Amino acid sequence: MATSNSLFAEALKVLKSIQDNAVVGIHTTDIPKDIYRKILLKEGFLREVTKGWYIACNPAEKYGETSSWYSSYWDFIGQYLNHKYGDNWCVSADQSVLLHAGNWSVPQQLFVRSPLGNNNPTPLPNRISLFNLKTALPPTYQMLVIRGIRVYKLQSSLIYSTPSLYAHNPIDARTALSLIRDASEVLPILLENGHTTIAGRLAGAFRNIKRESIANQILDTFKQAYYEMREDDPFATKLAIDFNSRERSPYATRIRLMWMEMREVVIAHFPPAPGLPASKDDFIQSIEDIYITDAYHSLSIEKYKVTPQLIEKVSSGKWDAKENEQDKQQKDAMAARGYYQCFQSVKGSIHAILEDANAGAQVNKDHAKWYRELFDPSVASGLLKASDLSGYRNHQVYIGNSKHVPLPVDAMRDAMPVLFELLEQEPEASVRAVLGHFIFVFIHPYMDGNGRIGRFLMNAMLASGGYTWTVIPVESRNEYMYTLEKASAEQNIVPFVKFLAYLVTESLSGNVVAELPAYYSRMND
Repeated sequence: MATSNSLFAEALKVLKSIQDNAVVGIHTTDIPKDIYRKILLKEGFLREVTKGWYIACNPAEKYGETSSWYSSYWDFIGQYLNHKYGDNWCVSADQSVLLHAGNWSVPQQLFVRSPLGNNNPTPLPNRISLFNLKTALPPTYQMLVIRGIRVYKLQSSLIYSTPSLYAHNPIDARTALSLIRDASEVLPILLENGHTTIAGRLAGAFRNIKRESIANQILDTFKQAYYEMREDDPFATKLAIDFNSRERSPYATRIRLMWMEMREVVIAHFPPAPGLPASKDDFIQSIEDIYITDAYHSLSIEKYKVTPQLIEKVSSGKWDAKENEQDKQQKDAMAARGYYQCFQSVKGSIHAILEDANAGAQVNKDHAKWYRELFDPSVASGLLKASDLSGYRNHQVYIGNSKHVPLPVDAMRDAMPVLFELLEQEPEASVRAVLGHFIFVFIHPYMDGNGRIGRFLMNAMLASGGYTWTVIPVESRNEYMYTLEKASAEQNIVPFVKFLAYLVTESLSGNVVAELPAYYSRMND
């Protein structure tokens, strides 16, 4: 009779085989023995998503954590819907627009179209759900597959999206519109179906983003075809931004739009900049005096993977669910030393900024060095390879318990230069500090250390306006993460601005470490 350890090891081998085949949504039939499924569930390596469906989990996750689920969401959805409907499904036009715009945040409810749907919701973990609309699909030529998700093509998604998209997701709508180069991309579908109302809405939307030629071409073409139509701008606001017609990266465009929409919110809620200090030496000394060692550990996670080493440990009876304390202490020591080295490097950057260097340009030049200093002790101790610090990440990362999915690897070369371009051009130190920090962690350019580098960037930008160094206390971590999540997943920057404004105001008044009242950001959301 097999021992419990040997059964556990066999179950892990099955799970590893499933993961090696890039399967994220695990169906009951994928696990050959029911005892394996029960063991993996009991030991925390599996989590039920919906009846008969599971995902792999990190057994160290505490009850209520969402990291494994949110990081698996889109892969799970694609595999689950393919199993349920074959290729006879696609997500809604509105959701398609968001995905074309580079917004892969986990939606509260995902609308799925299929002739096989039942017009009922499918509950998923953490109050997430699918709604299975029983309806016809768009023609095959109007659909494509992106990262395993069946969507409307860009042109069709804009044509068939609802008017509410422009009110609720203006950044994503403008980003998607900016990817259209010529009216000929949308006119065939509009004319073939006589979509005069939609054509008027699209003409107004294109004019809103200053694509006058596209708007005029839509109007003129419909007029020549003897259609009567009225132009209607579906957006609630106008932005003073000129879209580069040659820009083909939705990620770069989206960052520019976020900056434009959010900067006025920062200016409205942030205390005015004190101005550069009379004594630069005293200012630098005040930074040295406030040196802190409570840097946050990584905010990013990767999908949990079963390794051969883990299987061997379980087989031999050596597996222990608790962390190896000695290894943890070594990593903590390396992190503390790296934080100190990085802090010294940041202090040097601030010194240059106080000497009249452009803050954005200086941090653009120095941030790679900050990152190397942050992890240099881990390289010296053998915990990391030197090649790990050679540049931006080359794998997808996920943020613990966040619906926001950081930008894909191929977006780094587009997004990071835009961020630093915006920092260099922005006249307000408060905007540079708040949006610099937020958009840096929104992009999440490194495999680890993004939160720490983001806070260093924030303080360098605060210094450029004469603000004092501001500590985000660990006691306010929940509020900090909540406000970042609102900004990242919902494009609502107000709570994050008020969060930082409160801490900066307290810091300016001499309160070095000010814990935010637990109710503050939610009351003012």
